[in-house]
Amino acid sequence: MKIRILTIGQKMPAWVLQGFEDYFKRIQPFVTTQLVELPMAKRGKNDSPADILKYCQIEGESILSNIKSNELLIALEVGGRELSTEKLADTMQDWMLQGQDVVLAIGGPDGLSDDVRKAAAWHWSLSKLTLPHPMVRIILIEQLYRAMSINHHHPYHRA
Repeated sequence: MKIRILTIGQKMPAWVLQGFEDYFKRIQPFVTTQLVELPMAKRGKNDSPADILKYCQIEGESILSNIKSNELLIALEVGGRELSTEKLADTMQDWMLQGQDVVLAIGGPDGLSDDVRKAAAWHWSLSKLTLPHPMVRIILIEQLYRAMSINHHHPYHRA
């Protein structure tokens, strides 16, 4: 099993890079993980709703063109299903047993396109709160690491 995180946006602040990198290094012994940063569509100051929709479509095409045929696409979005950390650990165990490669898609500031939502096997919400997409990277990789820690009986997770 491999996990790829496809995310819209590059040039993250140092605190995002540092937070992500810490957990990214920790998870590698448990599961091969890759971060793929895709460019965000250029936005203007006074964009119309039609402009925003266009940006989401451009970013969605970028996400979809980076998915391999053998990968399961999971869209991260506020309206998705919520999982406890233990349920995530069980889900990841299932992926491993099935040899399923997984792509986790994080949209840009305006979310994911309808095409990405439709292509996703399921939708996952990290929180009912709307989170800034740079922060989602950190929360996501930490939760993946925590779930793998549970599966490998590592002391990191203490319920």
